Amino acid sequence: MMLAALGVVFGDIGTSPLYALRECFIGPHRLALTPYNVLGAVSLVFWLLVIVVCIKYVALVLRADNRGEGGIMALQALVMRLGPARLRNGLALSAIAILGAALLFSDSVITPAISVLSAVEGLTTISPALKGLVLPVTIVILTVLFLLQSRGSTKIGLLFGPIMLAWFAVSAALGLGAIVQTPAILAALNPAYAIRLLLHNGWAGFAIIGTVFLALTGAEMLYADIGHFGKRPIRLTWFFFVLPALFLNYMGQGAYLLYADSIPSNLYYRLAPGWFLMPLVALATLATAIASQAVISGTFSMARQAVRLGFWPRLRIVHTSASTINQVYVPFINFALFACTVAVILVFQTSSGLSAAYGIAVSADMIITTLLMLLIAPAFWPAVPRSVLWGAGLLFLALDLVLFGANLSKLAAGGWIVVVLACAIAVLMGTWVRGRVQLRQTIASQSFPLMDFVQDVGNVQPTRVPGTAVFLTGSTEAAPRALLHNYRHNKILHARTLIVAVLTEETPTVLEEERAEVMPLGEGITRIVLRFGFMETPAVPETLARCDLPDGPFVPSRASYFLGKESLVISRAHYVTYWWRRLFLLLARNAQSAAAFFGLPPNRVVELGVQVEI
Repeated sequence: MMLAALGVVFGDIGTSPLYALRECFIGPHRLALTPYNVLGAVSLVFWLLVIVVCIKYVALVLRADNRGEGGIMALQALVMRLGPARLRNGLALSAIAILGAALLFSDSVITPAISVLSAVEGLTTISPALKGLVLPVTIVILTVLFLLQSRGSTKIGLLFGPIMLAWFAVSAALGLGAIVQTPAILAALNPAYAIRLLLHNGWAGFAIIGTVFLALTGAEMLYADIGHFGKRPIRLTWFFFVLPALFLNYMGQGAYLLYADSIPSNLYYRLAPGWFLMPLVALATLATAIASQAVISGTFSMARQAVRLGFWPRLRIVHTSASTINQVYVPFINFALFACTVAVILVFQTSSGLSAAYGIAVSADMIITTLLMLLIAPAFWPAVPRSVLWGAGLLFLALDLVLFGANLSKLAAGGWIVVVLACAIAVLMGTWVRGRVQLRQTIASQSFPLMDFVQDVGNVQPTRVPGTAVFLTGSTEAAPRALLHNYRHNKILHARTLIVAVLTEETPTVLEEERAEVMPLGEGITRIVLRFGFMETPAVPETLARCDLPDGPFVPSRASYFLGKESLVISRAHYVTYWWRRLFLLLARNAQSAAAFFGLPPNRVVELGVQVEI
């Protein structure tokens, strides 16, 4: 699992030495090449890695898992379960979750682009004539990477793990060689150099934090991917492999810069001897392709959580592991990420151009993570005084705000594209959430109590036909609309009628003994409440087959499944909100069918339609 985690989780943060320190001296807020600035920049990189990654994420945030699952959506669900009661169902919490998810989606577009571009640009160190191949080679590599996603993260991780192990070993060796030649760089371990850099460079010192932040991108994936690999493998891999390699390489780059006359465009490659340059470019290209895997697998997990929690329309989700429930592949998300990544590459052309777009989303997401952690900290650490928890939380929040403010300085230089992407995704998610709320309210206003329906059946005694009918519903108290239409129009009822309510809990998984609640209502009607976690696929027929039901076992292939098919009609009376109603209608029409989502046999499904005005 450590080897697989090395190939999936740490690719992004592990390949940041290709561009992070270089951009401090050639980026839009470049520093002058002086020994003090070099020592200050390296010191700032080192201490931010310690404070943000080691202390905040590895030591603290990884503890806040939602039954083994991590990420913004899992953390939001955890707040809804353990946080203050006044926030559990509030709009503010949903808005925070939507914003965090939108930011991570947009970051998932930038990461593959800058990672692979920065490595492939190493071709120009071999020969300037190869510059024209950089973009085509980058796009080909990303195409292959996205095509591999359907094979699953564990298989990909085991394939990529040895490559990343070689990458970290080579990076550490290159850095160590430079440190041995120039041991004066070790003075950068003194945080005074980082403080001096910030104080003596004014606005440029503050803005450079946004550039140094490039060394931290990927830290949030340590938390997002814990459902794939677990906390222990991620922690051990970070402290024993990744952190030492990053430390040695950044120090080595600083050692090279201490006595350099100018800043090379490919600083990382300057640490290597000429004979090793070609193999190093090949290894870096493979490593940066793998770097994209961390955000891609994390995005798949987040998309699945968003669907189950009602923040996104139903999507086709493919399980890629028979033993690990959290490993999934989402075809639509995979295609959308690929298309957006290629578009961003064609717009910005170079990794230096993309570095200006990188960091805003991640730093904003770090603020959201800290805020949500503050809300659940008392539940996770009840023995620690609240004053201590809030004090530590506010310190991390202050640091996050500084990092975010520094990254905002890159807004005009390219960061705008992240904001545009995040806003577009947030609008889509917000539209879906708002539309579902209104749709539920409309349906609830027209609902008929289930117990009243049972009583009416007892009084009328309608014609009963043999067989089992399953009516799916999202409510435990109202009669399903499909049941009412079938009863009113066909004047019949199946001898065995199952009212199945499918509910999503605020935990990743549900214990099997808590899965189903069976309640016979009389007149051959049984209400069944099935509960699934937001990381589980609601396979209704298989779950019913495991239930102890009245009148004998349930046979999925012999039952008829009735679904209500709402045909949405837009009310023109609400002209002010007409646009989002049209958008909601578009999202609803492109959602995966309920029959496929719940795993119903296609040849046993009956859909009864009704028009609903929104």
